[in-house]
Amino acid sequence: MNTYSLRTSITTILLILFTLNLTAQYFGRNKAQYETFDFEVYKSPHFEFYHYLEDKEKLNDVAQWTEHWYHAHQEVLQDTFTERNPFILYNNHGHFQQTRAISGAVGVTTGGVTEGLKNRVILPFGMTNQQSHHVIGHELVHAFQYHLVINGDSTSLRNMANFPLWFVEGLAEYMSIGKVDAHTAMWMRDAVLHDDVPTLKAMTRDFKYFPYRYGQAFWAFVAGFYGDNVIRPYFEETAKRGIAEATKLVLETDIENLSSMFQGALKTYYSQILGEAKKENFIGKKLLHEGNTGRMNISPSISPNGRYVIFLSEKNLFTTDLFLADARSGEVLNKVASTVKDGHIDAFSYFESAGTWSPDSKKFAFVGFSKGKNIILVKEAKTGKTVDEILIPNVPSITSPAWSPDGKMIVFVGMVEGQTDLYAYNFKSKTTTRLTDDVYSELQPSFSPDGSKLVFSTDKVSQQKGRVLGKWKHNISIMNMETKNISNLKLFRAANNLNPVFDNENNILFLSNQDGFRNIYKYESQTGNVLKLTNFLVGVSGISEYAPAITVARKRDRVLFSLFNEHKYVIYQADKEDFLAEEVALDSVDYAASTLPPVGLEQKDIINENLAGLDEVEELPESDFSEDKYRPKFQLDYISGGGGVAVGNSNAFGTATGLAGGINMLFGDVLGNNQLFANLAMNGEIYDFGGQLAYVNQKNRIAWGVSYSHIPYLATRSYGTSLDSLQDQAGNIFLANKLTFDKIRFFEDRVGVFASLPFSSTMRVEGGASYSRNYYRIDRNEVFFDDFGQTIFREEEKIDAPDGYNLFNLNAAWVGDNSYFGFASPLQGYRYRLGAEQYFGRFNFTSLTADYRRYFYMKPFSIAVRGMHYGRYGGDLEGSNLNNIYIGNPVLVRGYSYDNLESIIRASDTADASQFVGSKVLVGNLEVRLPLTGPKALAVIKSGFLFTELALFADAGVAWEEFSDFDNDNSNISNLAPEPAYSVGAALRVNLFGALILEPFYAWPLHKDTKGTFGLNIVPGW
Repeated sequence: MNTYSLRTSITTILLILFTLNLTAQYFGRNKAQYETFDFEVYKSPHFEFYHYLEDKEKLNDVAQWTEHWYHAHQEVLQDTFTERNPFILYNNHGHFQQTRAISGAVGVTTGGVTEGLKNRVILPFGMTNQQSHHVIGHELVHAFQYHLVINGDSTSLRNMANFPLWFVEGLAEYMSIGKVDAHTAMWMRDAVLHDDVPTLKAMTRDFKYFPYRYGQAFWAFVAGFYGDNVIRPYFEETAKRGIAEATKLVLETDIENLSSMFQGALKTYYSQILGEAKKENFIGKKLLHEGNTGRMNISPSISPNGRYVIFLSEKNLFTTDLFLADARSGEVLNKVASTVKDGHIDAFSYFESAGTWSPDSKKFAFVGFSKGKNIILVKEAKTGKTVDEILIPNVPSITSPAWSPDGKMIVFVGMVEGQTDLYAYNFKSKTTTRLTDDVYSELQPSFSPDGSKLVFSTDKVSQQKGRVLGKWKHNISIMNMETKNISNLKLFRAANNLNPVFDNENNILFLSNQDGFRNIYKYESQTGNVLKLTNFLVGVSGISEYAPAITVARKRDRVLFSLFNEHKYVIYQADKEDFLAEEVALDSVDYAASTLPPVGLEQKDIINENLAGLDEVEELPESDFSEDKYRPKFQLDYISGGGGVAVGNSNAFGTATGLAGGINMLFGDVLGNNQLFANLAMNGEIYDFGGQLAYVNQKNRIAWGVSYSHIPYLATRSYGTSLDSLQDQAGNIFLANKLTFDKIRFFEDRVGVFASLPFSSTMRVEGGASYSRNYYRIDRNEVFFDDFGQTIFREEEKIDAPDGYNLFNLNAAWVGDNSYFGFASPLQGYRYRLGAEQYFGRFNFTSLTADYRRYFYMKPFSIAVRGMHYGRYGGDLEGSNLNNIYIGNPVLVRGYSYDNLESIIRASDTADASQFVGSKVLVGNLEVRLPLTGPKALAVIKSGFLFTELALFADAGVAWEEFSDFDNDNSNISNLAPEPAYSVGAALRVNLFGALILEPFYAWPLHKDTKGTFGLNIVPGW
């Protein structure tokens, strides 16, 4: 091989890999930064609060709560923070979703995050005071967990992998809620009632056993049976040895027996609570359920005329969408809204919010996330057409809209600076009025039939009179819409009373856990009496305790509610005659059914005693707090890798010394605005040292960065063996075998800049520029050895190498991606990329990319289509050896391996290999994808560890150099037209524990007299 062909071939390979990007991750969703926040620092004895909160009283509340939780957790976990722990506070969830302190996406159901690199606690204000207080307590448990593991004896961050998710999340829930929790108890009663109490092994493997709920129940059992003093040693030993060995060492029993004890405690206790009941006390008609929608059907809202209901469901599995259904038959009529269809909407606020109907039952309003803020979307109910998008100025966080009966306004819950209040938006004037302005949390407003009153849930009474078992409870209030006067109803002060709605007789229906269960009650406006309407053994509920779950038609006697049953949420319809009417005393509260077992054991109970005494905790003095300016504190976050020096001996190569290893480092600041990635690697001699360095700035909406890399590529070229003379030290000349080979090193030194501007979570524009210096080094080796293969002498010298060259690149692309991934490939949504790159220097040409992919999920299978064009245009392509993109690359058209191509050529009268390569390609693909094995919700065959996907495919593509090539008629072998490649086949994609996806396939090229062939891709499905 001469030096020129060597240079051009290596350059060709590198440039094709760089420009084509056929397997690179050039799609992906965005974590958009819509706003820039000016953070300040507020210091308490153990924490540094990074915030932009203007309300100093609210900030002091958060700091006091955090310090209270710190001391409560410290008493149990016996650990001390020797340095102030970072705490990043966001004013609302929309802002929290933009955080850079963690890299992953933040979902609407995520209340907070604690990450391990800096042990940062990151969270927004919740919509209620109790939620904010609880989430702080929950996340601080995680901060202690990380602190114990990272600073522990013989443990590091890697030891966190020893914990089942329910183990760590359950402990955080138990230490921040305690053992009296109606919501978790509801899940446990459901498990006992349906004989589905899981083993600890099942809790680890099966996704249906929600780790927060079952984990909390587990720790309530462990702490109740063994005492709180066992929590720290059990946690530490699990970090070191895993839960099975830790159970033997600390609890002095094996994991199977502990699992049986836990199951037995739940079954024994809740069987007594449930009595002789063998099934739920259903009433009314099952309307929306797994048979006609999905497993999760929540937030129902019935139209005023009682004919329709709009609800949220994961009917399409990957997204939670709004659906319209007939309120009598349950027939699903239409999808009203979807984040797949409404591309500019990042998410729906479905966690603790329902929508609201217009008085004429034609339009529907609900809350969505768009560009970091909540907006009210108004849709035509029957068509899903967007009528209006309402952005409320200066109110970034919104929930629970309620349309007035006269159609003139929408009342909603808004949060500003962590304070929740009621607001009214007037459609005609497009103005917003604040209806309440206080420190209390108002929730779930609902109008009376005539619009004169507004009922809502509030924690005012509990805030004024004190917590109950460490929690602020919600009661019910009524506002006179003319005078704005508010009256508080005296209902079950020690219980949570939520989701109040007026019925068509001006009575108020609401949800309460006054008897430990979760049932529907009615407040009679005329008498002041309270009637219990249902006697469910599990409970009426949405995803969380604060989620709306009942709705009433204004003009008809029809009630819809979401019932939790068998790990599913089912919407029922009931009429007045279906309900009970048992009068209940207003001061009646019973916690038995909402308590987690065991009960009555005299063990040390620090956690629940501290919760019960929260109101007696003295606040820290003002002198313990101080303000400071924000400092990035840029530092090393993470380091990994290793290396070594090796001495080897080879018959052919003799004794050689080599270095091998690498190191990865991540640097960052507290807020994640600035990050530096460094990678150094060595594999061989000193010339084989390589490294990459990249800095990324994410502070503003346009993220940008710079990078530098030095990458060596090593190849060898052998000239074979020969006989040659060799002189020894005595001057004697003798013959010896000689092996001659060259070590060919190609070096690329690249410096680049890049930037990205997201417009939403699904759309962005990106661009960059780079310069690279490419050069060579060739070392010739001569190794002499005897007839037995033993090395006699070795010599290495540097020889002339091809000249180096410069290469410049400019690139830009428009990218969209709202796809949802299955086990091994996307199954729903779309992806597209429109890109252009300009190269100049050693090569001068323009490359264009147009790639569009669409996925239609049809349960249980998905249909995927792709159309893609890549081409290099203009410049000095002719004679550059760059025009050799092969259409038979298995990520383009499968079945055209090089071996199979030879048989295709032999079977054809005119086909030639040159007809399948070119500087431009056009590809079309069709696949039918079936999730084969994996979780039951998605796969045909249930499996807890083997995730596979079966695909039937049809591929087509063509490669060419110039468009005039298509005018050729194949009559001249030297002037052949491009040959299309077609194939059909089947593939099985296997997800290897999330680290790698293998795709063995069998493809039949659609050419005459051609057989099928096996192949393998090691990439996710397109």
